This record gives sequence, structure tokens and C-alpha cells, in this order.
Amino acid sequence: MLRTREQVRVLGPGDRDRFVALAEQDPVVNVFADYRARLTNLDERWLGGQVWGRFEGEELVAGCHLGANLVPVQCSPDDVGAFADVALRRRGTVGTMVGPHDVVAALWDLVEARWSRPREIRLRQPHLEMHHLSSVAPAADVRLTTPGDLEALYPACVAMYTEEVGVSPENDAGGGDLYRARVQQLIGRGWSLASFDEHGVVFKAEIACVTPYAAQVQGVWVRPDRRGQGLSVSGMAAVVSHVLGSGMAPVVSLYVNEWNAPARAAYERVGFEQTATFATLMF
Repeated sequence: MLRTREQVRVLGPGDRDRFVALAEQDPVVNVFADYRARLTNLDERWLGGQVWGRFEGEELVAGCHLGANLVPVQCSPDDVGAFADVALRRRGTVGTMVGPHDVVAALWDLVEARWSRPREIRLRQPHLEMHHLSSVAPAADVRLTTPGDLEALYPACVAMYTEEVGVSPENDAGGGDLYRARVQQLIGRGWSLASFDEHGVVFKAEIACVTPYAAQVQGVWVRPDRRGQGLSVSGMAAVVSHVLGSGMAPVVSLYVNEWNAPARAAYERVGFEQTATFATLMF
């Protein structure tokens, strides 16, 4: 039940600055929602979903991005009740629920009985940050990709996605057209980095979103026959060097599966430190 002077409603362009200010209370953890707000101006036509806010009086105190990704913003476990009914109404559009693990767990407790079962639950994913260049020498051959790299890069992106998510992105209704367009978009933005040899991609990573406060890395992958050679360490050192050295953002962040011991060890060698714990539910 809403308390006196408490309101929950859809946010729009007129709320953009208040929502960005809310996300900026923890700008690295909230980098995805912050980026989406800046990119779309909270216009539903561009969001492909909605952003909801909880107000106490005139103050926006918590939010929830509801599109293909359900992402709570500055929610405590007690706040999620305000968004449970809204989340249930939009459950057919949500592919992933992700955010701080205690908040995601509290929301899932409220909606689980009326939601389809996740195909995968990753409850404790270390959220990592890096504010400085690595002491590890960056790989000299990791570079920004170009449109001419697409044919070599795309199969590596599909392989990474399938390995990470458990299904191929080419299983969508467009036969992979949307995913190919996404890869092209990242190349065009200068958010795709990779190294190559005569057999194709050796190492790759992408920047998923960027704000004035942080850049979040996704899609880190090393070709299976080149694993165990330390390439993820030098490759990620190169990614950090590019983000920080180019002025793209002052912090590099990512989150990693708790069971992926090799990746966690590699990120630690690069210099990343854990600052939070995320949870992801995939549907």
C-alpha cells in the first residue's frame, strides 16, 4: 500500500533530469539506466519500454527500467514492492532481470508465483570497477574494429553470446539480423575492440554503455584455441587503456559470473576490484 504523498508512475521526458540525478547517486552501478535515460530522453518510442519512478512528495526516490531488461535503480529491497505489479504487467517483454542481488532477489520473491520460470538464475555476480591504467602491459594488437572487420568479428560475437547466454542470438525471429545490426552499431560507435590472426578473432570486447561517469564492458571473449595464454589479461588491459586514455569515461566496469574462476582471476590481474554484487535472471 502506498504511503501518504507517495506516488508511482511512468516517467517521461519531463522527468529526465530527475531520473539522471537519481541514477547518479551510484553512477557506476547504475550506468545502464543512466545511459538509457540520456540516450532516449525517457521517450517510450525510443526506450522500447518504460521507466517507472516512485516519489515521496516531489522527490524521486527509486526507479525501475522496464523493457527487454528490467533494471531497478536506487531501490532498496523495501522499494521493489512499488514496482511489482508494473513488472508483472510487462513480464512478456522482459528477457533479463538484472541489478544489485538483494534488490533483484526481493523483487523476484514478490513476482515469482506469477512469472514464468527463469531459464537461468545467476544470483551472485561480482560487479567490478577500475579507475586507473593496468600495471599489465596492454596487448599491442587490440584495436578498434572497423566495418571491414564485420565478417570476421560477427561469428566471434555469436560464439561469445551462445557460450555466455546458452542460446544463439541467431535464434531470434530475424535469424540474427537484429544481433548483426547491434554488432554493426557497436563498431560504428567505436565501442568494439578486438585482435585478429590469420584464423579470425583472437580477443574481443565491447563497450555496452557510456556515461560521463563510467563505461561498462561486455562480451569479453578469447577464441578457445588461444585460451590459457593470458590474452584476456593483456586484452582487457588494452580495453581499460583505451577507455581511460581516450577520455571516454573515468571508470571501467563490468560484472562477471561467480563460477567463472578464470575470468575473475584475469580481471583481478588486470586490476579490477569488486564494488558490489549483482544478480541476473534470464527468461
